[in-house]
Amino acid sequence: MYTLGIETSCDETAASVVCGPQKVLSNVVSSSLSLHAQYGGIIPEIASRAHLEAICSVVDTALKAAKISHKKLGLIAVTQGPGLVGSLLVGISFARSLALAWKLPLVGVNHVRAHMYASFIENKITFPFVGLVVSGGHTSLYRVSSLDREEVICSTRDDAAGEAFDKTAKILGLGYPGGPVIERLAKSGNPAAYPFRCSCGLGLDFSFSGIKTAVLYKAGGLKKIYGRLSKQVIADMCASFQDTVVRDLVVKSMRAVKKSRAMTLVVGGGVAFNGYLRDRLAQAGAENGIRILIAPKSYCLDNAAMVASLGTRLFSADKRKKYLRLDPLGG
Repeated sequence: MYTLGIETSCDETAASVVCGPQKVLSNVVSSSLSLHAQYGGIIPEIASRAHLEAICSVVDTALKAAKISHKKLGLIAVTQGPGLVGSLLVGISFARSLALAWKLPLVGVNHVRAHMYASFIENKITFPFVGLVVSGGHTSLYRVSSLDREEVICSTRDDAAGEAFDKTAKILGLGYPGGPVIERLAKSGNPAAYPFRCSCGLGLDFSFSGIKTAVLYKAGGLKKIYGRLSKQVIADMCASFQDTVVRDLVVKSMRAVKKSRAMTLVVGGGVAFNGYLRDRLAQAGAENGIRILIAPKSYCLDNAAMVASLGTRLFSADKRKKYLRLDPLGG
């Protein structure tokens, strides 16, 4: 069965065509990131207007790249939340219109769950597993025992990891988005230069607000002494910040897997694009005898292939009544 996936939860307008849940025929993404960069973050109104302008051409391009017509489609899957309300409304309204015009069933897909299942586009699903979703808006661990049964193990009490990367980059004057530039500069820095930490007690919950504040105070103190931050100081702060956040994610993920006795960790979300995190997770998995599945980089950032893939699985599993209700504000 061919499925058209549509994703508009934030600033990327994306469409994809998959054949079954594991064969991606096209995966087209149009980003409005350049429109938001000057503001240091996503502006919801700008994002929703950009979706309106791009969605027709993005869907058309996805169908052409897959070399099929809409007449061969058997299903449309669309992100129904969580996300920016205006952005979601554009994608859901467009998907509903196509489903009505083309007489196709429509499945609403949870954006966070799609990130968690992105690793299974190229791998066979084995239950149970622990899923780590780490992005700009979400940092949570789940224990998943079946396609429709999962429980939250822990989540962030304040900032998500990706948000902390963005805010730290802003503090250091590195621009937006922060993840890629911090990872690049950290390669020439010393991760032991500054003793940052992510404090959230001995539990599994995450907290990244404190480390962001620590960077703010440290950078401000050094500026008072030296007038400005040298390139090496900035690189050292990036390396120290990144190492601390990654270490917290890895340690708690390993602890959650052992506690749940799942012995498989599945990782998805925008921050999973970070090479340092991927390497540390792979190393920790090998040391602890835990299977690590990280979404391919092309499916880490917001994309429609993960939406189409999970939507196909949900529809095929006959969970139709549960997943066909599309609520723009719901997950």
